[in-house]
Amino acid sequence: MPSTHPGQAKTHRKALKSGFAAAVGTTVEWYDFYVYATAAAIVFPQVFFPEVDRSLGTLASFGTYAVAFFMRPLGGIIFGHVGDRLGRKPALTITLLIMGVATVLVGCLPDYATAGMLGPVLLIVLRMFQGLAVGGEWGGASLMSVESAPEKWKTFYGGFTQLGNPLGALLSSAAFWALAAAGDDVLMTWGWRIPFLFSVILIGVGIWVRLRIEETPVFEQEATREKDSTPILYALKFNWLPILMGMGIIAMSSGGYVIATTFIQNYATGPDVAIGADTVLAAMTVASFVEAVVTLPLAALGDKWGGKMLMYLGIGLSFATMIPLILSIEAGDVAVMFVLVSVIRLTLSGAWAPLSALMAHMFRPQARYTSMSLSYGLGAAIWGGLSPAIASGLMAWTGSIWSVVAFFGLLSVVAWLGTAFAPQHRDAVDAAAPTTDSTHQPLGDH
Repeated sequence: MPSTHPGQAKTHRKALKSGFAAAVGTTVEWYDFYVYATAAAIVFPQVFFPEVDRSLGTLASFGTYAVAFFMRPLGGIIFGHVGDRLGRKPALTITLLIMGVATVLVGCLPDYATAGMLGPVLLIVLRMFQGLAVGGEWGGASLMSVESAPEKWKTFYGGFTQLGNPLGALLSSAAFWALAAAGDDVLMTWGWRIPFLFSVILIGVGIWVRLRIEETPVFEQEATREKDSTPILYALKFNWLPILMGMGIIAMSSGGYVIATTFIQNYATGPDVAIGADTVLAAMTVASFVEAVVTLPLAALGDKWGGKMLMYLGIGLSFATMIPLILSIEAGDVAVMFVLVSVIRLTLSGAWAPLSALMAHMFRPQARYTSMSLSYGLGAAIWGGLSPAIASGLMAWTGSIWSVVAFFGLLSVVAWLGTAFAPQHRDAVDAAAPTTDSTHQPLGDH
């Protein structure tokens, strides 16, 4: 647990408040994102693309899913500029509002039977706005939690931002699980709209929390300095190498994660395996709960063992778990599949929990929001956006799920290399802070 030394109590309170705000905001953002991802895997092929066979409908549905990933870099540039110049707080409030409104509007769209191609076209437009919002959200929320944290607790408090992912996935999976239990007639007609419309409540809570937080000490220090270039120009000139390393790091936590969740859902419920959607959604809901439970403890281990060491373990164990998971799905062994879906989410957490702190310290404070968001957005566009389509294409080309497992292995190698060569920097405000807490090792170079 964090130190209770009087000299650090105020810092920990501010860090906890910032971490809570990051967790609430990213939970809303990721809930919105995973509601779409789940619908793209299970519902949208039939609702918006019923005129084509299942495989092509799935590919088209995942295509609309990928659109948001390719908007992330632009969102990172736009909101990174706001965050580097005006502050983390206004950028994060705007991204949350955009994501929430776009998600609610998806729940209001006419399906193919009602409006033909108008529904899919509007779906793509709204998905683009979702991508813009997420592109500026994660980097800012990570900086809000990490930059407000004591030096030796960076990974732990950064874990609050990472907590939003499993909580958002948990809420999304639970919503669709409940609807699937009501029957396909409910889910495929009007029921799928409920999780999207529910987002309006989460938006209000998230914005209320975000408006109550303070700016980070690092931004306040940087705000007093004269800016000699725009953030994006600084990022491309001085941070291009860390940006590339960051793109590699998230190959597993973005692309690998999408395969282990969205693609696996589609494969398990498809005609070749035909496990019930309610069963698969139940497994994913339990797995999201497991991931939510282990995220902060793993982040705390990142402060003890080093963020890079935790990343290595998460990457390697995730690949090792994917093989028996696929075997259990192919065999139709629901009980084993149920367990392994949770196990792989636990191992993936090892590559996810330390990510905020690790990537935040890859960039010096100048243009950090822009650099981090651009790196994450480009990596997510490549690995997360293309992975479902690549996996579907490999399946269609080879006729074997093991080609997808090989692709998962490639993502593991890329993530390992990105982690190995990632630089780490210590902020001036951390260097000047008193070091009264000796229970943890500093972030440093792990």
